[in-house]
Amino acid sequence: MKLVIVDYGAGNLHSVMRAVTHAGIRPLITSSARYLDSADAVIVPGVGAAADTMRNLREHGLVEPIRDCIASGRPFLGVCMGQQALFDLSEEGGEHECLGILPGRVVRLPKGLKVPHMGWNQVRQVRPHPIFDGIPDDAFFYFVHSYYPQPADPSVIIGETDYGVTFASVVARENIVATQFHPEKSGEMGLRMYANFLRIASGALVT
Repeated sequence: MKLVIVDYGAGNLHSVMRAVTHAGIRPLITSSARYLDSADAVIVPGVGAAADTMRNLREHGLVEPIRDCIASGRPFLGVCMGQQALFDLSEEGGEHECLGILPGRVVRLPKGLKVPHMGWNQVRQVRPHPIFDGIPDDAFFYFVHSYYPQPADPSVIIGETDYGVTFASVVARENIVATQFHPEKSGEMGLRMYANFLRIASGALVT
Protein backbone atom coordinates (compact mmCIF):
# COMPACT_ATOMS: atom_id res chain seq x y z
CA MET A 1 0.00 0.00 0.00
CA LYS A 2 1.28 3.43 -0.94
CA LEU A 3 0.51 5.74 1.96
CA VAL A 4 1.25 9.45 1.57
CA ILE A 5 1.62 11.83 4.51
CA VAL A 6 1.18 15.36 3.20
CA ASP A 7 3.93 17.80 4.17
CA TYR A 8 2.76 21.41 3.91
CA GLY A 9 5.25 22.81 6.41
CA ALA A 10 3.15 22.27 9.53
CA GLY A 11 5.56 20.08 11.47
CA ASN A 12 4.73 17.03 13.61
CA LEU A 13 5.29 14.81 10.58
CA HIS A 14 7.90 12.51 12.05
CA SER A 15 5.77 11.49 15.04
CA VAL A 16 3.00 10.61 12.58
CA MET A 17 5.49 8.67 10.46
CA ARG A 18 6.70 6.74 13.50
CA ALA A 19 3.13 5.84 14.49
CA VAL A 20 2.35 4.60 10.99
CA THR A 21 5.63 2.69 10.74
CA HIS A 22 4.84 1.05 14.08
CA ALA A 23 1.67 -0.28 12.41
CA GLY A 24 3.74 -1.86 9.65
CA ILE A 25 3.58 0.62 6.78
CA ARG A 26 6.46 2.75 5.53
CA PRO A 27 4.86 6.01 4.36
CA LEU A 28 6.01 8.62 1.89
CA ILE A 29 6.22 12.11 3.36
CA THR A 30 5.96 14.64 0.56
CA SER A 31 4.91 18.16 -0.35
CA SER A 32 4.66 17.22 -4.03
CA ALA A 33 1.10 17.07 -5.33
CA ARG A 34 2.00 14.56 -8.04
CA TYR A 35 2.44 11.77 -5.49
CA LEU A 36 -1.15 12.12 -4.34
CA ASP A 37 -2.35 10.91 -7.75
CA SER A 38 -0.90 7.45 -7.14
CA ALA A 39 -1.50 7.26 -3.37
CA ASP A 40 -3.68 4.46 -2.06
CA ALA A 41 -4.37 6.39 1.15
CA VAL A 42 -3.55 9.87 2.43
CA ILE A 43 -2.94 11.41 5.86
CA VAL A 44 -3.00 15.18 6.38
CA PRO A 45 -1.68 15.98 9.87
CA GLY A 46 -1.00 19.44 11.17
CA VAL A 47 -0.57 22.03 13.84
CA GLY A 48 -0.92 25.78 13.57
CA ALA A 49 -3.42 28.30 12.25
CA ALA A 50 -6.01 27.91 9.51
CA ALA A 51 -4.76 30.85 7.44
CA ASP A 52 -1.21 29.49 7.38
CA THR A 53 -2.43 25.98 6.61
CA MET A 54 -4.56 27.01 3.64
CA ARG A 55 -1.87 29.36 2.30
CA ASN A 56 0.73 26.59 2.46
CA LEU A 57 -1.59 24.08 0.83
CA ARG A 58 -2.28 26.52 -1.99
CA GLU A 59 1.40 27.42 -2.43
CA HIS A 60 2.29 23.74 -2.76
CA GLY A 61 -0.54 23.15 -5.22
CA LEU A 62 -2.14 20.64 -2.85
CA VAL A 63 -5.71 21.92 -2.52
CA GLU A 64 -7.19 20.35 -5.66
CA PRO A 65 -5.16 17.12 -5.41
CA ILE A 66 -6.45 16.59 -1.85
CA ARG A 67 -10.02 17.28 -2.97
CA ASP A 68 -9.57 14.92 -5.93
CA CYS A 69 -8.11 12.21 -3.73
CA ILE A 70 -11.06 12.37 -1.35
CA ALA A 71 -13.57 12.51 -4.23
CA SER A 72 -11.99 9.37 -5.71
CA GLY A 73 -12.95 7.40 -2.60
CA ARG A 74 -9.45 6.69 -1.37
CA PRO A 75 -9.08 6.48 2.43
CA PHE A 76 -8.22 9.82 4.02
CA LEU A 77 -7.22 10.66 7.59
CA GLY A 78 -7.08 14.26 8.82
CA VAL A 79 -5.41 15.03 12.17
CA CYS A 80 -5.95 18.20 14.22
CA MET A 81 -5.52 21.02 11.68
CA GLY A 82 -5.98 18.32 9.05
CA GLN A 83 -9.49 17.83 10.43
CA GLN A 84 -10.35 21.52 10.65
CA ALA A 85 -9.19 22.14 7.08
CA LEU A 86 -11.88 19.78 5.78
CA PHE A 87 -14.68 22.19 6.66
CA ASP A 88 -16.00 25.20 4.76
CA LEU A 89 -14.68 28.01 6.90
CA SER A 90 -12.47 28.71 9.90
CA GLU A 91 -12.98 31.71 12.18
CA GLU A 92 -9.39 31.56 13.42
CA GLY A 93 -7.84 34.99 12.92
CA GLY A 94 -10.77 36.23 10.85
CA GLU A 95 -12.70 34.14 8.37
CA HIS A 96 -10.71 31.82 6.14
CA GLU A 97 -12.04 29.56 3.41
CA CYS A 98 -10.98 25.96 3.92
CA LEU A 99 -11.26 22.87 1.69
CA GLY A 100 -15.06 22.70 1.76
CA ILE A 101 -15.17 18.89 1.87
CA LEU A 102 -17.46 18.73 4.90
CA PRO A 103 -20.14 21.38 5.51
CA GLY A 104 -19.62 23.44 8.63
CA ARG A 105 -17.26 25.89 10.26
CA VAL A 106 -14.45 25.96 12.78
CA VAL A 107 -15.01 28.19 15.82
CA ARG A 108 -13.11 29.24 18.94
CA LEU A 109 -13.53 27.49 22.27
CA PRO A 110 -15.81 29.50 24.59
CA LYS A 111 -14.51 32.48 26.54
CA GLY A 112 -13.47 31.74 30.09
CA LEU A 113 -11.76 28.47 29.22
CA LYS A 114 -8.01 28.01 29.33
CA VAL A 115 -6.81 27.87 25.74
CA PRO A 116 -5.34 26.08 24.08
CA HIS A 117 -7.14 23.00 25.31
CA MET A 118 -3.95 21.06 25.95
CA GLY A 119 -3.56 17.62 27.43
CA TRP A 120 -5.49 14.38 27.84
CA ASN A 121 -9.24 14.20 27.47
CA GLN A 122 -11.83 11.55 26.82
CA VAL A 123 -13.50 10.70 23.53
CA ARG A 124 -17.08 9.46 23.78
CA GLN A 125 -17.99 7.24 20.85
CA VAL A 126 -21.23 8.54 19.37
CA ARG A 127 -21.62 5.72 16.89
CA PRO A 128 -19.63 2.63 15.92
CA HIS A 129 -16.90 2.93 13.31
CA PRO A 130 -13.96 0.68 12.38
CA ILE A 131 -11.55 3.44 13.44
CA PHE A 132 -12.60 2.63 17.03
CA ASP A 133 -11.94 -1.13 16.81
CA GLY A 134 -10.26 -2.25 20.03
CA ILE A 135 -10.55 1.23 21.56
CA PRO A 136 -12.84 1.47 24.60
CA ASP A 137 -15.48 4.16 24.86
CA ASP A 138 -14.26 7.21 26.82
CA ALA A 139 -10.61 6.42 26.09
CA PHE A 140 -8.17 9.29 26.60
CA PHE A 141 -6.38 11.05 23.74
CA TYR A 142 -4.02 14.03 23.62
CA PHE A 143 -5.37 17.42 22.49
CA VAL A 144 -3.73 20.74 21.59
CA HIS A 145 -6.18 23.23 20.06
CA SER A 146 -8.04 26.49 20.57
CA TYR A 147 -10.67 26.00 17.83
CA TYR A 148 -13.02 23.15 17.06
CA PRO A 149 -15.31 22.12 14.19
CA GLN A 150 -19.07 22.61 14.15
CA PRO A 151 -20.31 20.23 11.43
CA ALA A 152 -23.49 21.33 9.69
CA ASP A 153 -24.40 17.65 9.33
CA PRO A 154 -24.44 16.02 12.80
CA SER A 155 -24.38 12.55 11.23
CA VAL A 156 -20.65 12.92 10.47
CA ILE A 157 -19.83 13.11 14.21
CA ILE A 158 -18.65 9.73 15.49
CA GLY A 159 -16.76 10.94 18.60
CA GLU A 160 -17.35 13.81 21.03
CA THR A 161 -15.31 15.44 23.78
CA ASP A 162 -16.30 17.82 26.56
CA TYR A 163 -14.22 20.90 27.33
CA GLY A 164 -16.53 23.70 28.38
CA VAL A 165 -18.55 22.71 25.35
CA THR A 166 -19.26 19.38 23.70
CA PHE A 167 -17.43 19.29 20.37
CA ALA A 168 -16.82 16.88 17.51
CA SER A 169 -13.48 15.24 18.26
CA VAL A 170 -13.83 12.54 15.56
CA VAL A 171 -15.75 12.87 12.31
CA ALA A 172 -16.25 10.40 9.49
CA ARG A 173 -18.05 10.27 6.16
CA GLU A 174 -17.56 7.54 3.59
CA ASN A 175 -13.77 7.35 3.01
CA ILE A 176 -12.95 10.25 5.37
CA VAL A 177 -11.96 9.99 9.02
CA ALA A 178 -10.58 12.94 10.97
CA THR A 179 -9.65 13.66 14.58
CA GLN A 180 -9.22 16.87 16.55
CA PHE A 181 -6.70 15.18 18.86
CA HIS A 182 -3.27 13.81 17.99
CA PRO A 183 -3.34 9.99 17.89
CA GLU A 184 0.43 9.96 17.39
CA LYS A 185 0.82 11.60 20.83
CA SER A 186 -1.81 9.45 22.50
CA GLY A 187 0.09 6.32 23.47
CA GLU A 188 -1.34 2.84 22.94
CA MET A 189 -4.84 3.98 21.95
CA GLY A 190 -3.44 6.40 19.38
CA LEU A 191 -1.26 3.72 17.84
CA ARG A 192 -4.30 1.46 17.68
CA MET A 193 -6.21 4.18 15.83
CA TYR A 194 -3.49 4.49 13.18
CA ALA A 195 -3.42 0.70 12.83
CA ASN A 196 -7.20 0.72 12.41
CA PHE A 197 -6.97 3.37 9.69
CA LEU A 198 -4.35 1.35 7.83
CA ARG A 199 -6.51 -1.77 8.09
CA ILE A 200 -9.46 0.21 6.70
CA ALA A 201 -7.24 1.42 3.87
CA SER A 202 -5.99 -2.09 3.14
CA GLY A 203 -9.56 -3.35 3.01
CA ALA A 204 -10.46 -0.59 0.58
CA LEU A 205 -7.72 -1.85 -1.75
CA VAL A 206 -9.08 -5.39 -1.68
CA THR A 207 -12.66 -4.53 -2.56
